[in-house]
Formats: sequence, C-alpha cells, structure tokens
Amino acid sequence: MDTLWKLEPATAAKHRLYKRYLDAWWPILLQATRTGYMRPSVTYVDAFAGPGRYIDGEEGSPVFALDRLLHHDAVDRMNLTPQRVCLVFVEKDAHRYEYLKAELARRFGSLDDLPVRVKVCRGEAGIDLQGILNDVSAWGHPILAIFDSWGNVNVPLPLVRRIAANPSSELITTFGPNWFTRREDLNLDQLDEVFGGRQYWTPADRERRSDERWRVWLATYRDALHRAGCQHRLQFQVVPKTGLPLYLVYGTGAEKGVEVMKDAMWNVDGTDGMSFSDPRTRGAVDPGQFTLWGGAGCPHPELIELVMQRLQEGATSVDELGRWLLLETSRWRARDARSAVIELRDTGNVVVAPPGRRVTKTSYVRLC
Repeated sequence: MDTLWKLEPATAAKHRLYKRYLDAWWPILLQATRTGYMRPSVTYVDAFAGPGRYIDGEEGSPVFALDRLLHHDAVDRMNLTPQRVCLVFVEKDAHRYEYLKAELARRFGSLDDLPVRVKVCRGEAGIDLQGILNDVSAWGHPILAIFDSWGNVNVPLPLVRRIAANPSSELITTFGPNWFTRREDLNLDQLDEVFGGRQYWTPADRERRSDERWRVWLATYRDALHRAGCQHRLQFQVVPKTGLPLYLVYGTGAEKGVEVMKDAMWNVDGTDGMSFSDPRTRGAVDPGQFTLWGGAGCPHPELIELVMQRLQEGATSVDELGRWLLLETSRWRARDARSAVIELRDTGNVVVAPPGRRVTKTSYVRLC
C-alpha cells in the first residue's frame, strides 16, 4: 500500500467544496451568538485522514482543515482554546499515520503549542472512533464528522446515530467512484452494520441497471441516515471536469447546516468544470419544451424537472415548494422556487392562483 498517491480530479473537486463549507462552518459554530452564548466545545473529525499530502505536493484534508481554521478571517472572534476546539484525525495505515504526524508538525510546528487541540490517532474509524470521541469529551456538543473512506464505507449506524444525537452536529459520507460496482469485495456483515440491517440494503443490491445502481444505493444510505436521526439529508454526485464522479451524502438535524452546504456548493459549482447533480433527475424533462432555457437568468433543466416531480405529488404554495427544494434536493435553494414556477406557468405547465403576473410566496401552484 502506497503512503502517498495522486490527487484524483473528483477528490480535488470535493476538497474545494469542503474548504468553502469549513470557511462558513467554523465561525457559525465558534463565534458568540447574538445573545452572547458561546458553545463550550466543538469537534471536527476526519475519520479517514490519510497522510496529509498527495504525491505531487497538494494538501490533504487534515492540513487544509487546520490551516483554514487557524488563518480564518474571523479567528480573533472564535475564542480558540485547546479545551474548546478539537480536531481529530484518524488513520488506519501505520505508514500514513506516521507521515501525517510529521506533515502536520512540518506545517504547523509543535501541535501542543497550537491554540486548538489536535489529536492524531492510529485506528479504524468504524471500531475506534467512538472511544476516541469519549477521550476528547465530544459527546453532547457539536461534531462535524467526515467519513471519507473512498473505498468501503464501514462506519456502523449506531455510531452515526450517536453523532446525529448531538446538538448542531453534521456528517458527510463519501462513496468512491467504483463503490457501487464492487459488490463482491464488500463484507455483508459490515453492510448490515452500516445500513442497520440486511433488509434495508438488499433491495438496492438487486438493482442490475448500471446507470441506476448509484442512485439506488445513495437513496438507501440517505434513508439509513434518517433512521439514525438526521432530519435533513442531501445526496449528490460530484462531477469533475475529467475523471470519474464522486458521491456524497450529507446529514444533519440543523436546517442552517443545509443552507451552509448549499451555499458552499454554489460557490464552487462550475469551478474548473466541476458540477453537482441530483440523483432524482434523469433528464425526464425535454429542454425543447422550454424555449427560454439557456438564456441568462433562466431556470436550469434539473430545477424544472425536480419541481415537476414535486408537483406530481400534489399542489403546493411557492413557499412550501421552496422549503422542499432546500431540504430535499441536493443543490437547489428556497429562492429558486419562484423562478421555476414562473417558467412553468409561462410555458403552460402549471396553473398559479391567484392569477396574474405576480408570483409570491403565498401563490398556490398545481400542474395543468
């Protein structure tokens, strides 16, 4: 097993998303609220940390996560102390573990002298992480846990459930490009632990259409996060300019976290040709039906298709449609509902009440 490896395009795209997300997440969790309340403890977890660097010199996730915290524009207002802020990096491989410790020391000096606590652990996330979080007194306070294994997803659902039970806690799980076709390499008992039982994942395993497998498995894991207590879940495909796509599922109990993740996506969408797609869409809507598509400010076909799917379930207000877009789709925000409704109304696909040119949050929408 190589200690360092090449940075894949999909990983580079994912890192841009993480950086934007952390830039927003750190100040939200660490600064005092309007009432002066300051959270006593915040923990960041990189459960499959790697060596901290790629073979051509690019930074690994432990390095840029710590760097963006220590050099954040709002760092003076975050009240960083080792008792309050902890970053946990877990790596199973002995050589990568040693390299990561050396890389962090090379970049930041003695970790004991930093204004935050950095705990580098050698272990297996699915087995050892709960004990590690015990040791750093993380429970009962916000945790952001990133399960970025690339290969086999092996984080037991009971551990996910315990993280989700913490206030303002969030988690991100990554599925590598080939995960959905490597069924013979995956331990069935381990899948039972990850999804909460064989009855939950075997229907996905029966899917034989290669273009549908990733959608079905992502939806299955999204459902598992719901059972674990994540009220809000996003599932999406990260498509780099070159190379294979990457798949992520995000879970949280906090609506604010969803808004921050969506904003991070929009900040990096289109960078170096990368994009996000929602598993619910399959190009079912013909762009030719909407002559304005492609023009400046016109709704995206994916947005239109999702809104059409929602309206097939029944009529709704623009406000409720916006909330559905925010909490149930991978990238679309509440503000996007109005432009989609106007486009669908003007092309004769929906009826808006009360009639008239103006569409507001209280306008009611149904399919024609």
